[in-house]
Amino acid sequence: MRALGSMAGLLIVALIAGLTYKFYFAQAHSPETATPIQTVNLVGVQNDLLAIAQAERAYGLEHGSFVSLDELISSGALTMTKSGRAGYTYEIETSSNNFQVVAHCPTATMPGCSNYAIDQTMEVHPAP
Repeated sequence: MRALGSMAGLLIVALIAGLTYKFYFAQAHSPETATPIQTVNLVGVQNDLLAIAQAERAYGLEHGSFVSLDELISSGALTMTKSGRAGYTYEIETSSNNFQVVAHCPTATMPGCSNYAIDQTMEVHPAP
């Protein structure tokens, strides 16, 4: 009789552990969360934005003005083989005393994704 009670208690604990495990991982893989590949691509996009902004800032200090992405690359201030990553495209918006680099999201192929931007503050943030 005592063994039957211990066995029932063990089954209840196992059931609770199993349900907790199931609900925890069901939340972790809900459709609203990014896949590991999307996360890696997003980190790559953010790193590209930082590299472009650093090159733009250095170019601005040396030449007294900010330039487009193509001009940064052609001048040798930035080494990039592609002008985008994972469908994102990059654009630099300049004025006489500041710049903003924008990573445009491919909403046609990745619904729900976000644009990101960086400026001379060197902080990546979501962009409209």
